[in-house]
Amino acid sequence: MLIWDQLTEIQQQEVERQLLVIGRGAAEIVPEEALKQKIIHAVVTGKPLKVKLGLDPSAPDIHIGHTVVLQKLRQFQDLGHEVQLIIGDFTGRIGDPTGKSETRKQLSEEDVKHNAQTYQTQLSKILDLTKTTFYYNSSWLGALRFEDVLKLAGKVTVARMLERDDFAKRYAANQAIHVHEFFYPLMQGYDSVSLESDIELGGTDQTFNILMGRTLQSAYEIKEGQVAILMPLLEGLDGVQKMSKSLRNYIGIDELPNEIFGKTMSILDSLMTKYYELTTTISNESLHDLKRGLEAGAIHPRDAKMKLAKEYVEMYHGAKAAEEAEQHFITVFQKRALPEDIEEMSLSISQLEEGQISIIKLLVLLELQASNGEARRSVEQGAVKINEQKIMQIHDQITLKEGDIIQVGKRKFVKIKLI
Repeated sequence: MLIWDQLTEIQQQEVERQLLVIGRGAAEIVPEEALKQKIIHAVVTGKPLKVKLGLDPSAPDIHIGHTVVLQKLRQFQDLGHEVQLIIGDFTGRIGDPTGKSETRKQLSEEDVKHNAQTYQTQLSKILDLTKTTFYYNSSWLGALRFEDVLKLAGKVTVARMLERDDFAKRYAANQAIHVHEFFYPLMQGYDSVSLESDIELGGTDQTFNILMGRTLQSAYEIKEGQVAILMPLLEGLDGVQKMSKSLRNYIGIDELPNEIFGKTMSILDSLMTKYYELTTTISNESLHDLKRGLEAGAIHPRDAKMKLAKEYVEMYHGAKAAEEAEQHFITVFQKRALPEDIEEMSLSISQLEEGQISIIKLLVLLELQASNGEARRSVEQGAVKINEQKIMQIHDQITLKEGDIIQVGKRKFVKIKLI
């Protein structure tokens, strides 16, 4: 173990700098002293740390909530460390039971491979892929013999497994827990054994799984077990629950620029600085100034949100798209005018009944809504307009004309072309 006093002043400053960057926004670091020792060793020897993140191939569409850990990975890259990205093509066949009240459906090998292929393009928007090594955990988990699996299972007790909150709740409620589900944290931990990872990143909901890696590294006598860096879960646009596609409270990084910009403008004021801290590259000094300005009233929350929205679009679509999305928002929402670049969609006259069509059918045909139920809710909520006039009755029959503009909510517009 290297002693602090043995370091030069420059080395001490570099260690402190890295600790400050790595610690930003983290909910918990386990154990903190071990992280400091690892960084000291990396600074003195010049040997980069191996920083691991596992990816679940059952959900390859990345949203802003996922970027919390990805931004932290990028910080490690910028500090000169190595990133180990594990595509869980083997563990994905089981599915992570974390937070689930029932056994998850197992993915087929074809499903896993298809989903895994979508990651790289999305990840390239955040990570430096030239400094990223991708692994598929089937390469070592698939090679284990049954004897090896039994030895792995023997490293952890059932009592330890039942310490997991979701398993404990299901056990208490007499809900099924299948034996193979116990293997998910064991396999995730074994990934760290195989790669001899120094650090593993994840959200606070992954605490048990990540600490299992440290437990198994110790059991397999790998020196200086990995450090767990646990990042907070990001509340979604509802301001309450974790950002999730299933809850429809998310901002997807592959969404259209206007969608990203508009959704960002709906973030709760109270969560804005958290979004800045965890999902952007803003400096600590600028973040401090932002917090102070908002608290003092010197910065209006709307202006800070506009800047955040523009930053997101620029990060994921480029500077030109960010400028256009900002102008679109100003035109449509602040000036209450229709945008100039409304998409034109063709509608066959044969699809009309005596020249008319129900508003519900129209919204689905134009793909402004995904289903009849969604269309009905939008009408009932007053979110549907035709030529800037609200449609309030779900049974309304609409007589369409060439050039009519259909609007749903604040961001969806279509101009009708009759053919």
